[in-house]
Amino acid sequence: MTSSLSFRAAVVSVLLFIAFVSAWHLAVRGTGPTQAMDPEYAKLMGATATQGKSAMPGPLEVGAKLLEHLSRPFYDNGPNDKGVGIQLAYSLGRVLIGYFLAVAVAVPVGFLIGMSPLMSRALDPFIQILKPISPLAWMPLALYTIKDSGLSAIFVIFICSLWPMMINTAFGVVGVRKEWLNVARTLEVGVARRAFTVILPAAAPTILTGMRISIGIAWLVIVAAEMLVGGTGIGYFVWNEWNNLSIINVINAILLIGVVGMVLDQVLARAARLVTFPE
Repeated sequence: MTSSLSFRAAVVSVLLFIAFVSAWHLAVRGTGPTQAMDPEYAKLMGATATQGKSAMPGPLEVGAKLLEHLSRPFYDNGPNDKGVGIQLAYSLGRVLIGYFLAVAVAVPVGFLIGMSPLMSRALDPFIQILKPISPLAWMPLALYTIKDSGLSAIFVIFICSLWPMMINTAFGVVGVRKEWLNVARTLEVGVARRAFTVILPAAAPTILTGMRISIGIAWLVIVAAEMLVGGTGIGYFVWNEWNNLSIINVINAILLIGVVGMVLDQVLARAARLVTFPE
């Protein structure tokens, strides 16, 4: 039954994709408005300034350009001309460093909040004030104090990844079945051992759900952060290609951002399924 449903879902997905691409192709084929090229851009592209260009490229153009990018993903021709593989690697590196720093802080603090009503009440005002602040609002302060754009982006990823993991960890710890804890107390299991042998396995699915939410937010935020700080990264690539009026490259970057985000999400989704207890 499950395999049949998966097959039908895959067929529907393929049909929806074909319908979308077909509609896109028909919408831009010879009927889209044209706009004059900027003279400098036209010179760069080997065209004349009077030649028009489609306001929106079609799927065939985007696909051809995507294959070109994927054929040479790691070329490096200078600061403003690097392959998408290099740009994605910079972004992934920043995300993973900031994310795992957040894991190292959020999970222990979440355990503390979940196991101690006193600390839960004491830390709640700070969490409620800091949690709604947009991660990008920290960027000017990070740039001023750290004075390094790459480290500032990592700090922003750390901040945005912190709260979902911390809150989900605390929620998972509080939700552990009381009878399991009572058995551990009856057997005189210490607090530290109880946390690792009883609470952590029981709360693991909820903790991993928070980690899954955090990685999605982190991948969203890094693109915006790199647009602000520039230099390297897929966010900077998008902004730089927009400045070069290369809408095809912008679309390709958007597609790659989506694919990488999906892979990150599915890795943690698979991990969450592995630690979920059967009903």
